[in-house]
Amino acid sequence: MSAVKRLKKNDAGESSSIYPVEQPKNLIYTDFKDWTVHQVCEHLMQNDLNDVAVVFEREAIAGAVLKDLTEEHLQKMEIKPMGQRLKVLQLIRELHSLADAEHSTKVFNDPIHGHIEVSSLCAAIIDTKQFQRLRFLKQLGGCYWVFPGATHNRFEHSIGVCWLAGQLVRAIRTRQPFLHITDADIICVQIAGLCHDLGHGPFSHMFDGKFIPKIDKNSKWRHEDASVQMFDYLVEDNNLIPLFEQHGLTERDRIFIKEQIAGPSTRNKNWNYRGRPKSKSFLYEIVANKRNGIDVDKWDYFARDCHHLGFNNNFDHLRFIKFARVLEVDGVPQICSRDKEANCLYDMYHTRNVLHRRAYKHKVKNIEVGNLYDMFHTRSVLHRRAYQHKVNNIVETMITEALVEANDHILLEGKDGVKCKMSEAIYDMVAFCQLNDTIYNHILISNDPNLDSAKVILKMIERRELYRCIGQTQPRTHTKAHKLDEDVIRKEVAAHVPPKDREYITTSDLVVHVIKYDYGMHEKNPMDNVRFYKKDDPNKAVMLRREQVSQMLPEKFAEEHIRVYCKKSDPRSIEISRAAFANWCENEQDVDKPRGGDSLAMDMTPCKPLQQENEDISDDEEPPIVPFTNNSSQKRLF
Repeated sequence: MSAVKRLKKNDAGESSSIYPVEQPKNLIYTDFKDWTVHQVCEHLMQNDLNDVAVVFEREAIAGAVLKDLTEEHLQKMEIKPMGQRLKVLQLIRELHSLADAEHSTKVFNDPIHGHIEVSSLCAAIIDTKQFQRLRFLKQLGGCYWVFPGATHNRFEHSIGVCWLAGQLVRAIRTRQPFLHITDADIICVQIAGLCHDLGHGPFSHMFDGKFIPKIDKNSKWRHEDASVQMFDYLVEDNNLIPLFEQHGLTERDRIFIKEQIAGPSTRNKNWNYRGRPKSKSFLYEIVANKRNGIDVDKWDYFARDCHHLGFNNNFDHLRFIKFARVLEVDGVPQICSRDKEANCLYDMYHTRNVLHRRAYKHKVKNIEVGNLYDMFHTRSVLHRRAYQHKVNNIVETMITEALVEANDHILLEGKDGVKCKMSEAIYDMVAFCQLNDTIYNHILISNDPNLDSAKVILKMIERRELYRCIGQTQPRTHTKAHKLDEDVIRKEVAAHVPPKDREYITTSDLVVHVIKYDYGMHEKNPMDNVRFYKKDDPNKAVMLRREQVSQMLPEKFAEEHIRVYCKKSDPRSIEISRAAFANWCENEQDVDKPRGGDSLAMDMTPCKPLQQENEDISDDEEPPIVPFTNNSSQKRLF
């Protein structure tokens, strides 16, 4: 008996079932795409959509086409009123959600997000050697030598980004069904979040930020490009194309995934992307937001890094998800938030600034990533008491030097058995897949005499015999340091060593780091690229002026610091190199006097006059370094 014949008119003239409809015993949600027209109608009637069941019977709507149904299709089928159409769309989404739940084969108990469920396709990607490699890549590289809790890896971060990507895109679809976000869109965004860090090398940003430029200064290699190459290798090596097809994903969807990770592969006047049309441009803002930097990648590492470092995370990503809406801005759909969430976003930028100041850009680590707002009172406290730890930055520099020494002597087997150096493995994913943080211990325990020089450096790290930070300065103009190469500054500082002392200090004994702090948009305010909506007009995107948010925002959004280290630790060498650096700063007209290695970083906003500032320096902090003279009262040993 057909579903239509089982309907009759009740006293009110409405369609009703002749007898109570029971869910067919063999009707399981994971098979809903294989449902017949009869099974689809049975499910509609069980959910009190008898009139819709009649229409679906007439139009021969089977389970295979449910995923493609939109509100426009329902209107053409003359299904009224709107409330009924929305109920049908919600029912279809629930079917997909239930199917996803049935397909979920892995549950991770994450310390940040709780229990995370992943689909069978994501689980298949996780269970590959290419993804498992992320278990052996420290998320924060050299930070572990400063913060003992920073033991987390790219593996759990990537799973967290996958989870948050799904949470955000599903929330938007539920809130705005007319955007026609499909299941394919959701799974593609999740896979992009899962695979966005596949291309990282040993110790994460140290590899692409220090090691590769040290080998080849002209290299334009990015870990995002390697992530795309590793994704292709992962899919091919594990024969995942059939599984992608089972989930309804095509070659175009795989292009969409890769575009979210590394950006467009082509440039076009109207629209640069091939994976999704311009009407779905907002999907490209979820994993890696090139417009304003507000994306789920940052949300996870804010929460995860703060948790493991012992810092407070001021940003509430769940609240942002709650208020996220897609609105049209200059003809392009963008993710916007409520106007009252502006301060919440400043919290996000503030949190990122704290992380970069206190951890990522420690004096032992120097990652070019800056991008956040720092405007709260917490900033001042953190600047004076925690930001200038001396270990993080220099540990990564020393590991880099060890890897450079070992580069010619450690060969990895790549595609077709070709042997690759570490620096060459970035172009061969078979070889690159073997490269992770374990290279550190491989060098330490190796008996190869060719690795002795690299081993010496790593043993210095083990004994905590680190290069000494002798001082830092801040150029008065933000472009000063950018115009000078670190090697150029190093040679200029060494040139200020008196001739009689050059047996103690040479150019090779100095290390210079030029560090840029910014908020993601160079000198610009990233909030200028964020749009909001008001409660009484949720469909109109507006821009908030600075004074509408707070009168306490920073005036500058970028600054640079120059730090100098001495590889020698004896008092005489430290004294000579400090004096040389002080003399160099005095000779440079637009560079401030240097401060000692244990001193404070300078604020983003203008500082107090030097005399007043020195009065505020505590007993355990160093005053500004004075140029070296023969006056013994001015000599400093530490």
